[in-house]
Amino acid sequence: MFVKEKLYLSESLVCVAVGIAIGPIGLNIVAPEKWGENIDVITREFTRFVIAIQVMACGVALPKAYLWTQLKSMLLLLIPVMSWMWMISALSIWWLLPNLSFLESLMIASCIAPTDPVLSNTMIKGRFAQQYISVDLRDLISGESAANDGLGFPFLYIAIYLSKMSPGEAFGKWLLVVVCYQVILSILIGFAIGYIARKSLHWAVDKKLIDKEMFLTFAVVLALFIMGSVSILGSDELLACFIAGNSFTWDDWYREETQVTHFQEIIDILLNLTVFIYIGAIVPWSSFNNGELGLSYWRLFIVSILILLFRRLPIVLMLMKNIPPLKNFREGLYAGWFGPIGIGAIFYADLAKRDGTENVQKIVNPVVFFIVLSSVFCHGISIPVIKIGKRVNSLSRTATTQSVSQLATTIVIRDKKKRDPGQTTAETDDIFQSENSSVDEINMANGMSNDKTNGETGNMSDKNEINNADEIITIKEVTNEKVDDIVEKDPYAGLESENINEECENISIEKDGSCHVYVTPNPP
Repeated sequence: MFVKEKLYLSESLVCVAVGIAIGPIGLNIVAPEKWGENIDVITREFTRFVIAIQVMACGVALPKAYLWTQLKSMLLLLIPVMSWMWMISALSIWWLLPNLSFLESLMIASCIAPTDPVLSNTMIKGRFAQQYISVDLRDLISGESAANDGLGFPFLYIAIYLSKMSPGEAFGKWLLVVVCYQVILSILIGFAIGYIARKSLHWAVDKKLIDKEMFLTFAVVLALFIMGSVSILGSDELLACFIAGNSFTWDDWYREETQVTHFQEIIDILLNLTVFIYIGAIVPWSSFNNGELGLSYWRLFIVSILILLFRRLPIVLMLMKNIPPLKNFREGLYAGWFGPIGIGAIFYADLAKRDGTENVQKIVNPVVFFIVLSSVFCHGISIPVIKIGKRVNSLSRTATTQSVSQLATTIVIRDKKKRDPGQTTAETDDIFQSENSSVDEINMANGMSNDKTNGETGNMSDKNEINNADEIITIKEVTNEKVDDIVEKDPYAGLESENINEECENISIEKDGSCHVYVTPNPP
């Protein structure tokens, strides 16, 4: 809790560090080289197991009929955005790693094209996410990361087929085997299993045929069942798990019934902690600087930087106007950055090592592992960096408005309702009659918030200009409810304060239900 809520570091970063510490370059408690060739099978199956549970949990946690209500947004993120991520990653790898053809670069790039649901969830949960990231954006990131983990197969196998057969034969086999049998069939199977499971569970609960323990574990058991049965059929079990999870909670019933138990979160955290410790322990350090493979630390470092910067962020910003959950540029930045590379890349790297060309089999593991480590580190520290940036920005604004720093026990309340012309005079009179409210203070509040009216609110200087405003900003004295209670009830509370808990824990305020509240112990 200290690491996540005070330092804002992701537990994934800490777990990878622990894995490195107990691995070959640390205490050597875990020695993967002694496992022989079994390490590839163990890694592939372990990561597959964790991803299946995680994508099912993401599907279950999404709101009612999410895939249908957000179909446009999901399709944009899963087709053009994922294709961009695949191509930019391939170009970066092909440019900097000399021993690879472009097709081989595409094979490796397909491993890192999906975003990781495990790492994404560590970034969109917790105090920072609740305070600064909207619920719509959190759902979008979670849903996309779970869905595209199952969509890495088409990108990987089109490159593999093109390297082994003619283009016509490759595309024919790809459409039939991968697109139709693996992707479309897995979607149909997942939706059907989720629907049947939902109806069956409703019936069992109505007839009192299922106990609380089995009810809570139902989603996990369902994921294991799908992972086994769909993989036996040779279809895409990861995509089927996500679709089944969303279909299973299509009416939101199971999610609401299990929300207060936090059972899914407990399973998630146990698996997530374990898998990232495992990844840290099996990092192939000796392969990162292998001249025979054309690898060196500086090449891998530059590749990682290019991929982290250009793989996702530009295309999300370009398309954000067509993605309804992204309401402003800041949310576009968050959506573009919070798409990390994680255990899904390790899973697909083992598939590429098994089915790819001989050159890819030798080079895919060190390249993917290095990029994953870079992503875990950069995304693991990104929230502290954002917090520091916000704090510096807040201090800068505070320094330029020292004249209002004496209002240490005031809050700014911004009325979101549009002004009713018939009630303008009464509203204005209320403002002028309220305690400690004056034209000067209203002007200072307007200057602090930069709200727009018919003109610039910062230019208001008298009662007549307030009468013409679309929105009115008032300053009121601190009274009644605790700041912490307001922050908990209103996710937008405290956006203008960087240290609510530290600086305002003894301050209480009165909250108007029609307003957003901004706590400002030292108004910026």
